Amino acid sequence: MWPNSSFNSFLLTGFPGLEEAHHWISIPFFFVYISILIDNGILVLLIKEDHNLHEPMYYFLAMLAATDLGLTLTTMPTVLGVLWLDHRKIADSACFSQAYFIHSLSSVESGLLLAMAYDRFIAICSPLRYTSILTNAQVVKIGLGVLMRGFVSVIPPIMPLYFFPYCHSHVLSHAFCLHQDVIKLACADTTFNRLYPIALVALIFVLDSLIILISYVLILKSVLSTAFREERAKALNTCVSHICCVLVFYVTVIGLSMIHRFGKQVPHIVHRIMSYVCFLFPPLMNPIIYSIKTKQIQNGILHLFTTHRVGI
Repeated sequence: MWPNSSFNSFLLTGFPGLEEAHHWISIPFFFVYISILIDNGILVLLIKEDHNLHEPMYYFLAMLAATDLGLTLTTMPTVLGVLWLDHRKIADSACFSQAYFIHSLSSVESGLLLAMAYDRFIAICSPLRYTSILTNAQVVKIGLGVLMRGFVSVIPPIMPLYFFPYCHSHVLSHAFCLHQDVIKLACADTTFNRLYPIALVALIFVLDSLIILISYVLILKSVLSTAFREERAKALNTCVSHICCVLVFYVTVIGLSMIHRFGKQVPHIVHRIMSYVCFLFPPLMNPIIYSIKTKQIQNGILHLFTTHRVGI
C-alpha cells in the first residue's frame, strides 16, 4: 500500500513478461512513430503551401493531421521511454496532463471526422451552395468549436484526479496514462468519474458516428437520384477516403471500448495491443489513405518534392 502523503508518481507498464524483448519491440514502435510524424507533417505542410488545396475539405484534413501529430507526440515519449530505457516512473501531474491530452485529442479527432462528413454532405447534396455555406470563416468556426468541445468536455473527469488519494497501487497497465487506468487506483468515491465518461462517450463518439452514418445515408440517396452513372461514381469517389478514415477510427475505438467493458476474460496482452492499435493505427493510416485515394494530394506531393529538388 502506498500512503497518499508520499504518493506523487505512477509506474507505467510495457509488456509484462517480455521485458527482455522490449528493445526489439521498440523497433516497430519507433518506425511507426517516425512514419506518423513524417506523413502527417508532410500533409500539413502540403495543404499549407499548395494553393490548389485551399478548400474546406483539405483544411479539415490538415486539422485532422495536426490532431494526429498531437496525439502521437503525447504518447511517444513515455512509450519509447519504457521500451528503450525502462523509464517507468511518471509524476502524477504529468500523468494527469497526458491523460487529458490523449482523451481531448481523441474527442477532437471524432469531431473533425464529423466536420468532414458535413463537408461531403454539403458538397454532394447542395453543390451550388457549397462555397457560400463553407466559407473560410465558417471553417474556422467549426474548427474552433471542435477544439473547444474536445478540450473543455474532458476537464470535469480529469480535474478530480489531482485531488484523489491513491492508496491501492501505483502501477498503471499501459505505457501511457489513461483516465480509466488511473481511476482504478483511487481510494475515494469515484462514482462521477465512472459515470461521466460513459455519458461523454455516448454524447461524442456514439452521437458523432450516428450523425456521420445519417449523413452518408442522405448522400447515398442524393447520389442514386443522379441520372448519370459517371456523376454517381465521381461523387462517391470523393467520399471513399473519408469513409475509410471513419472506419479505421471508430472500429478501433469501439473495439478497445468493448474489450475494456466486456473482456475481463481476455488476456491483458490483448488489452495492451488494442490500446496501441487504437492510438497508433488511425494516425498512421489517415495520411496514407488520403495520399492513395486523392489525386489532388498525390499531385501536390509530387509538386512539393519536385519544387524542393529543383531548389536544391
